[in-house]
Amino acid sequence: MAKAEKFSVVGQRVQRVDGFDKVTGESKYIADIILPGMLLGKILRSPYPHARILRIDTSKAEHLRGVRAVVTAEDTLKRPWGAFFADQYILSVGKARYVGEEVAAVAAVDLDVAEEALALIDVEWEPLPAVFDAEEAMKAGAPLVHDDKKRNIAVTLDIERGNIQRAFAESDIIVEDTFQSAPQWHCSIETIGSVAEYASSGKYTIYMNSQTLFNARYRIAAALGVPETDIRIIQSAVGGGFGGKSCDDNNALVAAILARKAGKPVKVINSREEEFLAGCRPRVFMKIDVKLGFKKDGRIRAKHIRIIADNGAYSAKAPAITGVAAMRHDTCYKYSDVKTQAYLVYTNKIPTGAFRGFGNPSAEWAVEQAIDIGAHELGIDPMEIARINAAESGYVSPHGNRVTSCELKQCLDMTEKMMDWKKKRADKKPNTGLGLACTVHVSGKRHFGDYDGSSATIKINEDGKALILSGEGEIGQGVHTAMCQIAAEELGVRVEDVEISKADTDLTTFCLGAFASRLTYISGNAVKNAASNVKQQLFQQASEMLEANADDLISHGGRIFVKGAEGKFVTVADAARARLFRHNGAPIVGSGSFDADSVLPDKTRFGNESGAYNYGVQAAQVEVDRETGQVKVLQYVIASDCGTVIYPIGAEGQVEGGFAQGIGYALIEGLQFDEGRPVNPNFSDYRIPSMRDLPPLTHAFADSYEPTGPFGAKGLGELNMDPTAAVISNAIFDAVGVRIKTLPITPEKVLKALTEKG
Repeated sequence: MAKAEKFSVVGQRVQRVDGFDKVTGESKYIADIILPGMLLGKILRSPYPHARILRIDTSKAEHLRGVRAVVTAEDTLKRPWGAFFADQYILSVGKARYVGEEVAAVAAVDLDVAEEALALIDVEWEPLPAVFDAEEAMKAGAPLVHDDKKRNIAVTLDIERGNIQRAFAESDIIVEDTFQSAPQWHCSIETIGSVAEYASSGKYTIYMNSQTLFNARYRIAAALGVPETDIRIIQSAVGGGFGGKSCDDNNALVAAILARKAGKPVKVINSREEEFLAGCRPRVFMKIDVKLGFKKDGRIRAKHIRIIADNGAYSAKAPAITGVAAMRHDTCYKYSDVKTQAYLVYTNKIPTGAFRGFGNPSAEWAVEQAIDIGAHELGIDPMEIARINAAESGYVSPHGNRVTSCELKQCLDMTEKMMDWKKKRADKKPNTGLGLACTVHVSGKRHFGDYDGSSATIKINEDGKALILSGEGEIGQGVHTAMCQIAAEELGVRVEDVEISKADTDLTTFCLGAFASRLTYISGNAVKNAASNVKQQLFQQASEMLEANADDLISHGGRIFVKGAEGKFVTVADAARARLFRHNGAPIVGSGSFDADSVLPDKTRFGNESGAYNYGVQAAQVEVDRETGQVKVLQYVIASDCGTVIYPIGAEGQVEGGFAQGIGYALIEGLQFDEGRPVNPNFSDYRIPSMRDLPPLTHAFADSYEPTGPFGAKGLGELNMDPTAAVISNAIFDAVGVRIKTLPITPEKVLKALTEKG
């Protein structure tokens, strides 16, 4: 068992650094940003899933009083762009490929005028044959979404490690089944929005509620055909991201070209329906075939997984997500013989993309159920089969992932105790059952070039307070508080005496942003290194003032002491002023950076993708009503291995929030399509979990320490949404003997399965 260190600031339940501004309404969200002369923009979207644009007449809209700009693809460079593949345009060029795709846009003095102008734009369409099912899209003769993509396939993976044929031959039992996940929307309380301003110098300033500012700058510059230095991105307050606010959509680009044409700042904010149609890219829908081979003692001997993933009309981050679904889970359990096949396929539906878990929830929905099936066939307690196969510190996965810290077995022990697993299994009541699943996630992922790092600068003001300059934006998860705690701990000052800047690409060094549960681990290390640099400068100055060796100094509570002589000290403010106000003086400023000890995977996707891996276990007790199919979750427990917990309040919120989204994915959420058209794009018909849907939750953090993390910390944010759907399905099987293999798990599906079972 890893033993976490004790700290004076890290791990304390401090006040959130942005809390006051948020509860008082001082925080500025996109809707709150108003610039002089600002116009409001609206976007005309395709009503067809696949149609050629024969003609666009904008003359009536242009002449409407109050309209200041109307744009189409003719106002752009018609340059494709994208996160991994350049396959989408700012506005439709030649044809539209899904319902909701951006075709034209207007900027006007108010929204009423803008919407009236949209109605005056005349578009002549030629509807084309469309394809809505990924498996059908792969067949010969299927309509092509992109003419240069044969069989509509965007990505193919076909990888084998070890000898899969021999491994299955050596297995005592083989489990084989098919599972289908579902698209899921982020449903952030705030929709995507941007405010763009264009200067005569050619520079764009864009306020965005993006979680990846510098990546957004790169993509926007590429699409607009300008140098990155001509794009300034300033992060507004963000009302939830969950992966959906990663600049995979066109909102900011449309605002930018409207601002350039109008010569005035333009604000574009998605309505809730637009968010469903074309805003946040929803979770990738997958059909997953799983085949597992087991030895009689419960050891997993072989795994073969085949995935058909729905890319939608454009690629966004689905290429990387498909790879995660195909391979990440092999870092959770110990086995060496693996074959993975995956196909990412274009369809005429909204592009899919990053959502909390990044492919893991879809894969674990399938793989963790297959493991549960194997446990039941072997007559082994699912808790024990997980323990037999669980990864440990030092494990290297078949794909080259190196695990430096792992408390998965400790999490299993904690889950067993919190659920009172053995007693509940022994005293099983009718129609009640227990389910279990394990999970692994990364603390950063090296896939945007050969870099997975961060940087930060810290300066000490003359009053002794510290300011962190960082481009890693806060998206609601509390990372800025964690970063302030890390700096305070390293500097030996109160957390109240540390502030952090807004994220701004012009004023901070390069940062990748919030994805892959990376910020506490990676940006935390960068902040710690910057603070260490600053502390060395403070100690050097203090050593002169205290007439002591710098190596003999310690700091605590904003004071610098000589070890063993705590009565003799100078304050951090004293040292900062003394360093500055003297001949050849200088401010105390230090920078730090960190790049994780990971590698860019090779062509076969082999290589250690992350610097650290976080683990978790979840278990549920459910009760099933045999007459209605209704599933009631009676109790839920979660154990998380995220290393040292830096900011406990934020960490608890991450667990609870991830779990709530997992409950939605498992039991509630689902957008319905009719020939590619979403039919329930609103919160009246697309239901997300409320408090009444959430069961009693017990949660605990493992006693864990990641040696490469800041004060032993690693990632957490996505971990606790990953296995939830599988946990509940496994519990339903234990309760009534039926297994649901398509999401969401509705009462109708449960009742149908019970009826078919007889």
